[in-house]
Formats: sequence, structure tokens, C-alpha cells
Amino acid sequence: MKSALIVYGGWAGHEPDECAAIYRRWLHEDGFSVRMATETSAFADPSIHDLSLIVPIFSAGKIEKAEVENLVKAVEGGVGLAGHHGGMTGTFRDAVEYHFMVGGQWVAHPGNIIDYTVDIADPMDPIMAGIKAFAYTSEQYYMHVDPSNQVLATTTFSGEHAPWIEGVKMPVVWKRHHGKGRVFHSTLGHKAKEFENVEMATILRRGMNWAARDE
Repeated sequence: MKSALIVYGGWAGHEPDECAAIYRRWLHEDGFSVRMATETSAFADPSIHDLSLIVPIFSAGKIEKAEVENLVKAVEGGVGLAGHHGGMTGTFRDAVEYHFMVGGQWVAHPGNIIDYTVDIADPMDPIMAGIKAFAYTSEQYYMHVDPSNQVLATTTFSGEHAPWIEGVKMPVVWKRHHGKGRVFHSTLGHKAKEFENVEMATILRRGMNWAARDE
């Protein structure tokens, strides 16, 4: 049986408890055994090297050196890593090894909650199969991203809230490898209610399963 660890907490505004419950349900339905933890100390546990998947949901958090070192080694060894929004890329600001692994870091969301469009960059990828461009209402994340990411979806900034970025096309969904591990990220999901969006939920759930190590 595949096994997963969800580590959740940090800034309450991203509703980590509610999001962790959704992930837990999905993972159980998809045949995973699931462990839950509310402290980043779980990343330092040697047993994480035996997992199929780790899901971080810890916005604006801090991570200790031993914790991030063990987490990175686990992913390099083949454990999958998947997550969304600030819970994965808006956290652990001082841990450069962590952001090298995940492939990006959140830096701004001009206009805060706005309407925008998510465009499909790679419709042939199985994660995006059957999904067409869709309207979305949330924070439109401006990211600093790794050019080696395989970008699956993008959004284009209008410039209404920051004129100097008008026309900038920004990754919204990507996947990558870090060592032997598969890493998946979606910037969507500021609030747990956004998981009700069919396209968002489908992409995230497929990406999570893609990232999980084969058993």
C-alpha cells in the first residue's frame, strides 16, 4: 500500500486544517495509508524515507536545519512531494534547499483576490488531460520559478494592479524531478472552498498521485 504524510499548520489564513482534511480524504480514496502531523519536526523523522508521498501545508512557517536536510534527502531518494499555494511555496523563507527542491517561491499577489484565467500549457500531459482554460477567482500568484520546471498551466497578468508586469505569463501548475523524487505544485487554493472548483481539484489530485513513488 502507498503511504503518505501530511504536515500541516502555519498561518491559519490558508486554512491548513480544512485543506489537510481534503487531502486525507483523497489519499484514502486513492488507496494510501495516511499519517498526519502538525509540527515540522515530522520532517526530521528517519521513517519519512519509506513513504510514497509527503504533502506540506505549512504557510509562513519555519523549518529547522535538520528537518529540511532530512526532507530533501527523502525526496532525493525517491519520496514524492506535492502541494498547493502558500502551504508549499509561501513558507520556509530561509531554507534555500527547500525552494531549490520545490522549484519556486511565492513573492506577490497583486490585487489580492481577483478574477483571472488559468491557461493550459501542456494539454498532452496526463495531469491536464481533458482540462481546458478556466476562469478562477483567488490570489493570482506571482512566483519566482525554476526554469527547469515542466510547466503544465499558466496565467497572464493584466497589469491592472501592477502595470510593470502587464503581459507576464506566470506558471500556475508545474511538475519536476529532484533527485529520484517527483515534485508537483499548484499555486491555486488560497481557501479550502476553492477545492470545490472541479478543474483545480482534478489537477491537484492527479498531480499528487503522479508525484507519489511507485510501490
